[in-house]
Amino acid sequence: MAGHKDKSKSLWYFGPMTMGASTARFPDNLPPGWRARLADEKDKSYFRELTKFLNQEYASGQTIYPDRAHILRALQQLDYDDVRVVILGQDPYHGPGQAIGLSFAVPKELRVKPPSLVNIFKELASDLKVEIKGASSELTGWERQGVLLLNTVLTVRASQAFSHRDKGWETFTDHVISALDAREKPLVFILWGAAAQKKKALLTSGRHLVVESPHPSPLSASRGFFGSRPFSKTNALLEKLGQPTVDWTSTA
Repeated sequence: MAGHKDKSKSLWYFGPMTMGASTARFPDNLPPGWRARLADEKDKSYFRELTKFLNQEYASGQTIYPDRAHILRALQQLDYDDVRVVILGQDPYHGPGQAIGLSFAVPKELRVKPPSLVNIFKELASDLKVEIKGASSELTGWERQGVLLLNTVLTVRASQAFSHRDKGWETFTDHVISALDAREKPLVFILWGAAAQKKKALLTSGRHLVVESPHPSPLSASRGFFGSRPFSKTNALLEKLGQPTVDWTSTA
């Protein structure tokens, strides 16, 4: 039984948060603010089912994106109190060498960038009247300025979009959004597309501000994403809140 118990928890040994020489287990692989607010999730039935499902996926030899070390990257690299803006994505990119654990971001070495990210950069250039050719596609510069790049589903099978939907991740990330909504210090949510906009129902405090438009996907970008000016609108709202603006051209 002890061996079975250890196996059921093996998923949560992903990094990169470390304790000494060994990788920490969830929730110890989160920074303090998130750990305090999400630690109880591990004991809930949905989370146990999610853990079981993911362990089965790995055990069956499925290729899962992103790498285990990056599944919780958005939370691991930007703690609760440091979030100023949230950009919600859907599930990770499902092609090889793409997903890195931050919504919409891909490795800078990736030669062909995903169309949604290309459209985001096009709108950024148009919105702010700047030249962004060659901007880093990893978007870590945004993250360092307090932009949480969160997908609502945190894993996916290779080449199978939406394959890890309705397995428990949505419940987990809903708790993340609700925790942010409970914060006294207001922040800005950028909601692109219907899936992200449904999350407005979780924002019940009335303290936070929202920028929304159609999704940057090629299927919808021409229906209102282009010309929506999300970056300048977000900065205007941050100024209204008395907070520093984001240098959106600093992506690296």
